[in-house]
Amino acid sequence: MRTPVRALAVLLAVALARTPIAAGQDVAAQDVAAQDGAAGAVSVPAPTEKAMRYYRSGCVLWLVNSAWGLVLPALFLFTGLSARVRNWARAIGRWWLPALGAYVVMFLAINFLFDLPLDYYQGFLRQHDYGLSNQSFGTWFGDSVKRLLVGVIVGVVVVPVLYLLITRSPKRWWLYTSFAAVPFILFMAMVTPLWIDPLFNEFGPMKDPALETKILSLAQRAGIDAGRVYEVNKSVDTETVNAYVTGFLGTKRIVLWDTTIAKLGEDELLFVMAHEMGHYALRHVVKGIGFSFVMILAALYVIHRTAGIFIRRFKGRWRFDRLSDVASVPLLIGLANVLSLIGAPVVMGFTRHIEHEADRFALELTRDNRGGARAFVALQVENLGNPRPGPLYKLWRASHPTLGDRIDFCNEYRPWETGEPLIYGDLFVDPR
Repeated sequence: MRTPVRALAVLLAVALARTPIAAGQDVAAQDVAAQDGAAGAVSVPAPTEKAMRYYRSGCVLWLVNSAWGLVLPALFLFTGLSARVRNWARAIGRWWLPALGAYVVMFLAINFLFDLPLDYYQGFLRQHDYGLSNQSFGTWFGDSVKRLLVGVIVGVVVVPVLYLLITRSPKRWWLYTSFAAVPFILFMAMVTPLWIDPLFNEFGPMKDPALETKILSLAQRAGIDAGRVYEVNKSVDTETVNAYVTGFLGTKRIVLWDTTIAKLGEDELLFVMAHEMGHYALRHVVKGIGFSFVMILAALYVIHRTAGIFIRRFKGRWRFDRLSDVASVPLLIGLANVLSLIGAPVVMGFTRHIEHEADRFALELTRDNRGGARAFVALQVENLGNPRPGPLYKLWRASHPTLGDRIDFCNEYRPWETGEPLIYGDLFVDPR
């Protein structure tokens, strides 16, 4: 079921990824930072040849994945496969609810098999080729199966609710589904740190008590409770660095990869933590949920207005004549993928905005411009980043400000030196 276009694009990505690495092109984060003097601005390092190959092949893979997100649902529809899966599900389940569950299981399993070659290349082979992954094939495949099982569980819950709403309210299902999505998103935000994330990695308390004390002191200055700071054992899987905020209400936590602790200096690490605390203090989780509701509402309304047009045009080939037929799942997915591509600039613009806010919060909290800039240099070097991607990349793919822009902002933003008021100063317990 792989199309010639997709196969050609994958071969192109492989070729870009496997070009021999020129000797002397890789630079350690410490070496890049050392190029700056003891004082003054931190320079944005030029990306290595290896990083640029990773960037270019990643752009190809983004195009491949975007195209595949449209091709695969179309294959399910125009080959009649989705209708056949529906018939198999009805034979197995007999009743409406079991039949829906059986369809979800079979559909996701088939989808998993179709996706597996590309997932193997981009998630395993490519990461090893660039020296970014430590995972064995067994661990990688085991994680893939776990993600499939989590998807099945979620799908078995979500799909019956969706199709019940479509059946009971053909004209307002999109509105009711949008409102139903909010408590579901909140629930998933709460349970993901407790039940899902631990399936893939080992989480625990900070191993360095002195560093933990400094992080908690920083959190106290920020006026937030950061008692839930977790260190995750990611070095068994990857060489990259990261930190993030997860959870909601009582399950909120800040997560640090052990690779981040090992590869960043203390001042850089504290800046990263201040950035994550900024997400807490500025209520970005709540804002993100509100933004998601608006985007889901708009997308489902467009799907509601357009799905019937396609069904009337192709019902003979697709073998269903109404949206309430579960065989329409690939149609919903395909339309959602189209809208995701169209709406990506809006979504990326929103996430870049809140990430920039968190960067500003971290600078105002720590007043460590150099530590912040060097942290982003380390992220660029360790994660093979391109600090100055093109405008199309920024528009459609950049969920964060570019690393070059973030380093520049760290160098330039110093309102406390000119007596200007801090934007977030009233959030700090002991503003300087």
